[in-house]
Amino acid sequence: MFSSMSMPEFYQKTKREPLKIIDVREKEEYDYGHVPTAVNLPLSELAESYPILEKDQEYFLICQTGSRSATACQFLGNKGYKVINVMGGTSAWMGQLEG
Repeated sequence: MFSSMSMPEFYQKTKREPLKIIDVREKEEYDYGHVPTAVNLPLSELAESYPILEKDQEYFLICQTGSRSATACQFLGNKGYKVINVMGGTSAWMGQLEG
């Protein structure tokens, strides 16, 4: 199970508190531009690398549009992680991208 959050809600939340943000796009896409403080954990590597995540943390997953992050949320949610899909992805980000 996972929940979703709209980009306006997510953007406002990033202004109020530090969030654990995971960008599931491929490294080249992430390097081109990403949401500030987001760490890159590509969907293509998720099955091997997810154990580094902590189950007591809440993670916000983002990709370009929200589709790959929804897939990642489904996978991680089934493993017992607290995950939220950011709908609209980086293409809807309302601030400056880093990268």
